[in-house]
Amino acid sequence: MSQLTIHKNIPLLGLHKKPIITDFYYQNNQTKKPVVVFCHGYKGYKDWGAWHLMLKSFASAGFFTIAFNFSHNGGTLENPIDFPDLEAFGNDNFTKQQDDLQSVIDEVFEDKFKFKEEVDLTKVSLIGHSRGGAMTIIKAAAEKRISKIVTLASISTYENSFPEGKELEDWKREGVTYVINGRTKQKMPLYYQLYENYSQNKERFNAAVAAKKIQVPHLIVHGTEDKAVVIENAEILHKNSKQSELYLLETDHVFGAKQPWEETNMPEALLQITEKTIAFLKA
Repeated sequence: MSQLTIHKNIPLLGLHKKPIITDFYYQNNQTKKPVVVFCHGYKGYKDWGAWHLMLKSFASAGFFTIAFNFSHNGGTLENPIDFPDLEAFGNDNFTKQQDDLQSVIDEVFEDKFKFKEEVDLTKVSLIGHSRGGAMTIIKAAAEKRISKIVTLASISTYENSFPEGKELEDWKREGVTYVINGRTKQKMPLYYQLYENYSQNKERFNAAVAAKKIQVPHLIVHGTEDKAVVIENAEILHKNSKQSELYLLETDHVFGAKQPWEETNMPEALLQITEKTIAFLKA
């Protein structure tokens, strides 16, 4: 097997004035490889936990593997891990994330793409975790160059992410609400523009509705012990996505991983879904 090549923290220019920090994993063998693009979830980033081990496994299995941070996830080029730029985090929204994902896909198809000789543009797949899973579903419903998608512990709707009643009124009046990051203890702002962006695009940003429009094979992976995104989300997506396969295993929302992940091997559940995903993408 060829040596694994990894390019870390390459900035791509998107539409929203902040770089999309991107990693590329591949075997440097001058053969065209199927492309896999990985999208992280809410309060996440490409380097979280054991994702890097999963991404290396994809590359070792023969895929040109891309992972990126959404431009407004709160990371920076200098520190793409955790959330040094809370102002950016507060100004993130679903339109920006869709645009970022589109920018990554478009980059791969550019004639001037640095790794053009390494990619097979007839096989481009998306993989997304949690809210990133919804991003891949929405994108695959509109982007005809996607050949397969895999969603890991994906939500089926953003509706449940928002407060109601007085709490929503307070958010509108104050212009900002805050969430506490349980690990870093940061007080993370969410500006009201996030809710406005969603409410103006409810139909577009409904992953369950978008799933009905997907015309490509779709692997839906979910843990039966997931407390963050309950299993009913996977069942809704499976019902709606015409070419979907539902793969359940007894695990949590992050498949046994944590941040930081200092072991050399993946947790067993993440290893299982990695092997399942590789088999699905190669089928």
